[in-house]
Amino acid sequence: MAVKIRLQRHGRKKRAFFHIVVADSRAPRDGRFISKLGTYNPVTNPATIDLNLDKAVEWLFKGAQPSDTARAILSYKGVLYKHHLQTGVNKGAISQEQADEKFSKWLEEKAAQVENKRNKLANAKADLKSGLMKKEVAKRQQIAEKVASKLIVPSEEVSEEPVIEAPVVDETPVAEETPVVEETPVVEETPVAEDAAADSTEAAAE
Repeated sequence: MAVKIRLQRHGRKKRAFFHIVVADSRAPRDGRFISKLGTYNPVTNPATIDLNLDKAVEWLFKGAQPSDTARAILSYKGVLYKHHLQTGVNKGAISQEQADEKFSKWLEEKAAQVENKRNKLANAKADLKSGLMKKEVAKRQQIAEKVASKLIVPSEEVSEEPVIEAPVVDETPVAEETPVVEETPVVEETPVAEDAAADSTEAAAE
């Protein structure tokens, strides 16, 4: 029978949790399995993987074929690299001590990479939270300034406004002025005929 290393789904909706199992390829995905190698939780960042390395290497030597996702997980945890080193030991290419030393060095480097990734994620999360807090504080400050500008009139603007004084009304009674009527001059009329007759009489007498 064909034996596969694959994932068996557990967990609720949108919160998947997987078991890494060795099962018959003809069995249902979540059905019977031969052996359980570990667990895989993709919800966390980075993903949480708990795996029995020696047991996984043993099943690889027995001919178990991992699925694509299971192969990626085994490579991430160093199972494939350990299987490669152990193959070299079995063939006599390297000693067991050399293989163990190389694998220990690889594990240290991998642990440093994982820790570096966790630190970066933590710093990015802190920076994002700090940026959001600064934006929120600035937004609230702007709103407070707008409200204050509407409620409080600045003193400078008040001093610049012209002060309108009420006119002073003189309450003393004003004497009524009598209208002045201009008199037309009276011209005495002298009869012209009488003057002319008198002049002619005086001339004759002379």
